[in-house]
Amino acid sequence: MNFQHTEDRRMLADTLNRFISEQYGFDTRDKIARSSEGFSADMWRRFADLGVIGALFDEADGGFGGQGFDVAVVFEALGRGLVVEPFLDTLIVGRALAHAGSEEQRARIASLIDGSQIAALAHDEPGSHYEAARVSTRAEKHGDGWLLQGAKGVVQHAEHADVLLVSARTSGSEFDESGISLFLVPRDSDGVKVRGYRKIDGGRAAEVTLDNVRIGADALVGAEGSGFATLEHATGFGLIALTAEALGAMDVARDFTLEYLRTRKQFGLPLGSFQALQHRMADLLLDIEQARSAVINAAAAADAPRVQRERALSAAKYTIGQVGARVAEEAIQLHGGIGMTWELPLAHYAKRLVMIDHQLGDEDHHLARYIALNALESAAA
Repeated sequence: MNFQHTEDRRMLADTLNRFISEQYGFDTRDKIARSSEGFSADMWRRFADLGVIGALFDEADGGFGGQGFDVAVVFEALGRGLVVEPFLDTLIVGRALAHAGSEEQRARIASLIDGSQIAALAHDEPGSHYEAARVSTRAEKHGDGWLLQGAKGVVQHAEHADVLLVSARTSGSEFDESGISLFLVPRDSDGVKVRGYRKIDGGRAAEVTLDNVRIGADALVGAEGSGFATLEHATGFGLIALTAEALGAMDVARDFTLEYLRTRKQFGLPLGSFQALQHRMADLLLDIEQARSAVINAAAAADAPRVQRERALSAAKYTIGQVGARVAEEAIQLHGGIGMTWELPLAHYAKRLVMIDHQLGDEDHHLARYIALNALESAAA
């Protein structure tokens, strides 16, 4: 199997890495992440002008990439820079519209690609514990449209989103996969209440309350009650993105740690000359390469049959969760007390690695899901 990226993807990676290195240094990133907006609208437009957002979508939807490896290349570079702009939700919402949206809804993808609009996924709910089918927000038919009632948690960039992709139950019980519908809801709709807050790893998220929100019939994405398959498809690309982002962050944490071990001296010798620390670092490098293999496997399975695809995604997310926590812990311990300071970029990479584990399902969730998918495949055989 050829693990080399195509020339176009290598050029994309080089361009994006150079832009982040020159224009999105840590001081710039830290200022953006701690701002009242939680991201930079100007920087978002500049990323769009570079064509970075377009690389996440197929040509049919106005992009020029859209494959699993295109997503991985972009997000690995974003992970290296700890970029806080709304790439993840743009990807997930855009892929959902491409998968099931009407012609008018799919036309909205162009405004996501050029950066003129921001979209946010409003799916997780208090107490859902990563279960994608656990939706208690309700949608009832109201005249020619719909009436939404419920609450969503940890909605990324919701304060500044133009539109929310909201999951709501139109039939069935709370845990049923069938009966979940998706709706495009303008953030400024009457009854939409947004309470924003800063995230521990930078940027902002919000709790969203839907209090008798009235929307038109054209807000429904796809067929009524069939939103789960669209969510699974779109968040699958989100899982590739997150695992690749974590991989980029791990590479930077590794490089910081190696440089520190080469330059920091104790008893007149570099720390890296001590065999015990060499062994710990060697183990860490092997773990990162194992994570890299898992990300490659997930990206390669993006267009595979459902069970094969979802199993590869869960395997990658589980591996990233385990390895990411280990990289964060080892990098900080090998740095000593300075590794915990706010001024050192390493601490921010460690925070991001830990928080990635909690997005779209943690390692425990995906281990259980992987086992269930294996059982499903065995039963089918």
